[in-house]
This record gives sequence, structure tokens and C-alpha cells, in this order.
Amino acid sequence: MKLTIKKLVLGISGGISLLLFLILLFVTNHLVKEQDSQTMAERWSEKKNVAQVSCFFSVNSGITEDRIIEFEHSIDSALTDAAVLQESENPGARLWADAYSADGRIMLSNGKSSLEVDAIGIGGDFFLFHPLKLISGSYFSGNDLMQDICIIDQDAAWQMFGSNDVVGMTLNIGGIPHIVAGVVERPSGRLEEAAGLDSTLVYVSYQTLSELGSCNGINHFEIVMPNPVKNFAVNLVREKLGTSEKETEVLENTSRYSFLSRLKLIPAFGTRSMNGRAIIYPYWENIARGYEDILGVITLFQMLFLLYTVLLALGFFGSWWKHKGWTLKDKWLFVKDKAERGVEKLRARRLARKAGRNEDAGNFRKPPKEKRVRKSRKQGGEK
Repeated sequence: MKLTIKKLVLGISGGISLLLFLILLFVTNHLVKEQDSQTMAERWSEKKNVAQVSCFFSVNSGITEDRIIEFEHSIDSALTDAAVLQESENPGARLWADAYSADGRIMLSNGKSSLEVDAIGIGGDFFLFHPLKLISGSYFSGNDLMQDICIIDQDAAWQMFGSNDVVGMTLNIGGIPHIVAGVVERPSGRLEEAAGLDSTLVYVSYQTLSELGSCNGINHFEIVMPNPVKNFAVNLVREKLGTSEKETEVLENTSRYSFLSRLKLIPAFGTRSMNGRAIIYPYWENIARGYEDILGVITLFQMLFLLYTVLLALGFFGSWWKHKGWTLKDKWLFVKDKAERGVEKLRARRLARKAGRNEDAGNFRKPPKEKRVRKSRKQGGEK
């Protein structure tokens, strides 16, 4: 009786452990899908043959817009040399897209009040990589000819205008009028605030930030591009950037939350957060690294719950095997006997069918004996 209760308790605990593993698996997938800034590759192509690569530069790296343009030309040449061509029938389709940005501060004014705020100066398709939630209006591109555009968060909208409905209104930045293209919701939460989203934030063109605000130069670059073989994209970016490893950090976002990557974080937990480079991460990278730590801990518990379930299942199997009351030899002899009996029955059926066919054939060839006698008498009477 005690043994039965023990097995019941162990079985229930194993089921709970497996259930917790599945719940953590669901939580992990949910957290990964929430990271829009890390899933550009999935949005860009469903074929899983592209990769998103991010680069972070120190203040002394010397990255300029001209360097970015040179890098873009080198990417085109490298893809052509690798015979990676656009296969889409859409004439406007692109093989890759990129964006760069810089941190800084600017002064906003509208004639009635002024406000100094944190700012991100963008270039390229920044909002493709960072699809912030729009409250009103629309995004703009760093490639637009019009550079006197800005996007503000809801805090700046209320402080400057007392409303979120401010699209089309004008803000002065360094004495130059800029049109408000949209209002976005600033991500909130403990992790987001710790990552740097704890104050008003405005998005302007890199030209506006560098000319009319305080800016330390381009310190973030992102690209989504073809990745025909593993690590093709990230290695190509490292090669073509031509910057010192001490001044640059290059990582592939596409696989950073994979199961294998999360397993690698477990032994490096704690030390991975140490940064020996003079690099200040933007808020989205700080958030991504925070989620990496969280996912690493969840993955550790996942493995423990799964390991307990597997070991328990092996224990039950070993106990059953030990007390099963039969051996593999017994089962083999049983199966062998069944097979031999089946072969004998099949052989007997074949012989029976063959005998039946022979009998039918004999009856067809020989007329009945009575008929043969009558026929001979008839022939004798005629004589």
C-alpha cells in the first residue's frame, strides 16, 4: 500500500513538473515574440533566409554618414559577388534595409514654453526596426528629403501642447520649425525604465540632432539582409565595417533568443553584463539584454523541470522492467512461434488452393464414366 501511494505521489509530481515545463515554454515564446526590435528578420521575410545584425559603436569609433554610405555600397557588391539576387517580382522589393541612429539632447519650444529632452537622431529605415506604437500620425524615414520632421512621445505632446492630437503642429528646434509627424507611446515598465526610457523622448533626423542639438555621433547601426548560409550576414558586416573590435560590438539578433543561445547564457550569467568597451547601449538593446537574462533563468528552470520528469519516467520504467515477470528471450520465442505458425497456415492454404485447382482442371478434361459407357454402346449398335 505504501509503495502504491509513493508511486501515486511521484506520478503526480512528475505530471506537475511536465506541466510547469510546458507553461515556461509558452512564457518563453511569448516574451520572445514581444521583442519587436529583435524580430525584424521575421517581418522582412517568411523564408527564414535573412538575418538581422546590430552594431554598437563607441564615441571614438569615428562612424559617419559617409562611412555608412561606403558600407552600403560594399554590401551591394558583396551580395552580387555571392550571386545573391532579388527573386521577388515586385519591382520595389529590396534585398536589404538598414538604419543608423545617435543619442543626444535637444531643446523644444513653441513660443509659449520650452523643454529640453532626450533625443534620438535617426537615419535610414529606423522605424522598420523599431515599430513603436503610434497614438496618432505616422512615421518618417531618415532617407526623406524633408528633414524638418519629428516624432514625439505622449509626455512631450502633453507638456508642449496639452493634447495628443498635435500632428501637423510645429515645434522649434534650435530656432528651426519642425513639423510633428506623429505621437508615439513610450514603452513603460520596470525593465524599460531601467533601460533608459524614464524621461521624455523625441525622434528627429540625424541631421537635426547633429546640427541643432548635442550629439556624440552615430553609435547604433542595424541591417536586415540575406543570410544564405549560417553566419554569412554577421561575418560580412564585421568584415565590411572595417572598425576596431575594441570600438565596435556586432551581434546577430535573429538567433539571440534561440534555445541554444539561451543555454549558453546560463554559465555566463553575471559576467556577460560586464562591458569592457566604451559603448553605451541604446534603450532597445538594454531591454533586449535584460530579457536575455530573464529568459536564461527561465530556461534553467525549464531544464530542471524536464530533467525531473525524464528521470522519474526512467525510474518508473526501470521498476516496471524489473518486475515485469518475463524476459526478452521469452518474448522472442513467443513471436518466433507465432511467426512459424503463421507461415505453416499460409503454406497449408496455398497447398489447399493448388489441390482445388488441380481437381477442377481434371474434372474439366475427363467426361463422366457413365457418359463414356453410353457412347461406346451406341457406337457398337451402329456396327
